[in-house]
Amino acid sequence: MTQNDRITKKNLWMFPIGTIGRDIIYNLVTSYLLAFVLFTRNLSTAQLSAITAIMVGARVFDALNDPIMGNIIERTRTRWGKYKPWLLIGILTTSLVVYAMFSTTLQGWAFVGFFGLMYFAYSITYTMHDISYWGMVPSLSSDADIRNQFTSRATLFAGIGGVLAASFIPLFTAGDSAIGGNAVTAYAMVALGAAILGPLFLSFTIFGVTEERNANDEPAPPVSLKKILSVFTGNGQLVWIAVIFLLQQVGNGLVLSGIGQTYIYVEFGYKGVFFTMFQMLGMLVTAFLMIFYPAISRKITRKNLMHYLMIISTVGYVLMLGSGLLPLSSGIRFGILTFGYMLANFGQYGFYLIMMISIMNTVEYNEYEHGVRDEAIIGSLRPFVTKLASALTVAVANLTYIIFGILKYTNGISQYEQAANAGTISAEQKADAITELLKGVQRGQSFGLLAVMTIVPFLLMYASYVLYRKKYILDEAEYERICAEMETRRKRAAA
Repeated sequence: MTQNDRITKKNLWMFPIGTIGRDIIYNLVTSYLLAFVLFTRNLSTAQLSAITAIMVGARVFDALNDPIMGNIIERTRTRWGKYKPWLLIGILTTSLVVYAMFSTTLQGWAFVGFFGLMYFAYSITYTMHDISYWGMVPSLSSDADIRNQFTSRATLFAGIGGVLAASFIPLFTAGDSAIGGNAVTAYAMVALGAAILGPLFLSFTIFGVTEERNANDEPAPPVSLKKILSVFTGNGQLVWIAVIFLLQQVGNGLVLSGIGQTYIYVEFGYKGVFFTMFQMLGMLVTAFLMIFYPAISRKITRKNLMHYLMIISTVGYVLMLGSGLLPLSSGIRFGILTFGYMLANFGQYGFYLIMMISIMNTVEYNEYEHGVRDEAIIGSLRPFVTKLASALTVAVANLTYIIFGILKYTNGISQYEQAANAGTISAEQKADAITELLKGVQRGQSFGLLAVMTIVPFLLMYASYVLYRKKYILDEAEYERICAEMETRRKRAAA
């Protein structure tokens, strides 16, 4: 085994392990921040609309923040490389911000103002380590198969972080098993745990990964908006994959944007264990792709694989929608809903893996077309699109709550949670009061939630599937041709 082989073997473990804690934090904010707001704060329609505007505005801010951060990383030159300093700074500041955001006791417009400040701070700090982490992948290997391994392993361990979040956050924040007997105390303690685990796991990447640093002797490129725009607009494949990825991510995120959690609570009871089971089974089924994607990618082309994944997801969404229409018992309907989500999420996750590889492959395409790789700038596209998609899903979720009159019931739950936190009612009295409250939810209201979390994701997924097949040209054969051409150019330049 050569030295390079030993380094690659070590990196294939140290790099992916680092993202477990990051993804616990990411899932806490992306999937449960809205639940924290809805079930621990009394909000008017105006205040919920303001929070929605803040979240969308922060993501628009990221339209500049993400690629600028990518450009800053590109010009960073330290003895530790260009990625690791930002990994450390970013994860430490993110942990502080997240704990502050979930532990505040402010209410009303004071809470809205504090939320805005913390949410914008989170956008900045999370970007630091997220772009650094994923931007590091192209510098670990240019071999397509090894890069697939890095990507699939990283997404596998990201999935582990997601499963841990899905397993414990709902379980410990809602229902009988809530920490402290109420959601207010529970979310503060969960956030503290996430704030500790984030830096702990990322230290494996910071201290254990060895990346190529051939660019360290080159002059640092200037940070400029013109440079950023030129990279994006000058790479046609990058533009198309950004649009395709955005459609897929918005659809994929709707279930976990808060709509799925709220639907399960109003339809099956306010118990965290129900949403824990729903999420865990939906996420665990993707472990097959996490583990075997490199092997599958050697046998089936990406576009053919997407065809099969689209069929699987379609069946899943039909089952999910059908669970709300069939006159069956609550237990059977929950089983059908969960099984449908397992199939739908399996297909969506496969799409996600394909999008990840497709974005990274535009690095070589950029070098082929323009002579420069611009790894960190291109790498910033993935987190930017992901964040923008999460903001759009929150906007859709909040609009759904307003349209179908769900805010009335979330405010009621919040009042009982606050009373339990203050000690004016017991945990048992809180549970009984919430059960009685949810009996008032009308059939049309709950089915409205179900329709938004099934029909809309299906339509967006199908649109991304059609566009990918028609507009993305960097299939396996074309990518190999470009890599071979670049190797020939390098040899000519060295001669």
